[in-house]
Amino acid sequence: MTSSNRQPAVTIEVLHVPDCPNLIPMLDRLREVTDIPATTREVTTDAEAAARGMTGSPTLLINGVDPFALGTSGECSIACRLYRDENNQIVPAPSADQFRAALTRATDPDESERL
Repeated sequence: MTSSNRQPAVTIEVLHVPDCPNLIPMLDRLREVTDIPATTREVTTDAEAAARGMTGSPTLLINGVDPFALGTSGECSIACRLYRDENNQIVPAPSADQFRAALTRATDPDESERL
């Protein structure tokens, strides 16, 4: 197999504060849409949150990038984070469809241009 036929490696990391009530829904939703293992990392200081790009707990990073960041407006912090689903409802984690779209964008550069 040539390197051009291989799928790009994907890393998934979930940053969270201790006892984050939204961590389990985030991990459950991830398990619904992918078999890629997710690493969890507890973050306890604002400095660490800034260094890791955490814009609230939980923050999902795919290949080190937060696919749900709202441009440059997200400030790094150890505060709680909520998401909005396709119906603009506040939810503890992105929907399965939102996760699938984020994974597709991370693994298929051409898809980003079509979205």
